[in-house]
Amino acid sequence: MKILEAVSNLAGKYFAFLVIIAAVVAYLYPPLFVVFGGYITLLLGVVMFGMGLTLKPVDFKLVFSHPLPVLLGFVAQFTIMPLMAFAIAYLMQLPAELAAGLVLLGSVPGGTASNVMVYLAKGNVPLSITMTSLSTLIAPIATPLILLALAGQWMPVDAWSMFVSIVQVIIVPIILGLVVKRIFPVIVEKSINVVPLISVTAIIIIVTAVVGGNAEKIASSGLSVFIAVMLHNAAGLLLGYMAGVLFKMDEGTRRAIAIEVGMQNSGLGVSLATAHFGPVAAIPSALGAVWHNISGPILATYWSKKPAKEKEVITKETKAI
Repeated sequence: MKILEAVSNLAGKYFAFLVIIAAVVAYLYPPLFVVFGGYITLLLGVVMFGMGLTLKPVDFKLVFSHPLPVLLGFVAQFTIMPLMAFAIAYLMQLPAELAAGLVLLGSVPGGTASNVMVYLAKGNVPLSITMTSLSTLIAPIATPLILLALAGQWMPVDAWSMFVSIVQVIIVPIILGLVVKRIFPVIVEKSINVVPLISVTAIIIIVTAVVGGNAEKIASSGLSVFIAVMLHNAAGLLLGYMAGVLFKMDEGTRRAIAIEVGMQNSGLGVSLATAHFGPVAAIPSALGAVWHNISGPILATYWSKKPAKEKEVITKETKAI
């Protein structure tokens, strides 16, 4: 178990590099990874199950004790990212499937890796965890409705079918994780440090499956899509931070909101795109999984050298957690 924990820590630490290497290998040798295409939904369920094992009631405490930062981050998450995705897709005149895929990437909740990035960036970690958890639980309603409003001009959107898919691949696994944790608390506590290894492995396989399955299409349209994903991510990070500035949040809270808004649950984007729009629409989310894990660590490293000097707004909860 100790060996697995050590490997898990290394996998979490070098997650960005592992994703990049895996994506490059899948692009160069696609036949090796096409076989994983049928397991994307199952793998995402595994990641969400792991999230359920780690969730605690205290993760939602800030919703009631300090609602303004949580509400600000939540609104920014589901307005800035989908609207910027829509604007970028429209201005760059992306093909229909790629445009819908980019809007889908902007409409999914925050990614679980964002919590680690906020920690490294010396941001407000409790707020980050609360935002990730809340946006994930609201996603079955928010994501289909946003897509219906913004992506319908490019691709037909079946909001109900998408709602069911998100419940199946996110909510059900999370609930199962909570139930298992409740029934077997000792076993879960002893093995919880291995969960990151399982999640990292699952996300890497998802990325390789999409990249390998769409290598030719990425080669023909990859540059424009990658630029779109980069612009989208940069807009989320910048506008998320500026939202914190506008509402006079402390520096740690600004960093948390910026990273939470900028980093998306790319695995969910890949799964939904593949199931509802087609494999080409999954390319933005697959590239997002790679790029978000490049930009996130870069920004976190920069901020880690500039400790937040302002007085933290959520002091008591930070100490308690």
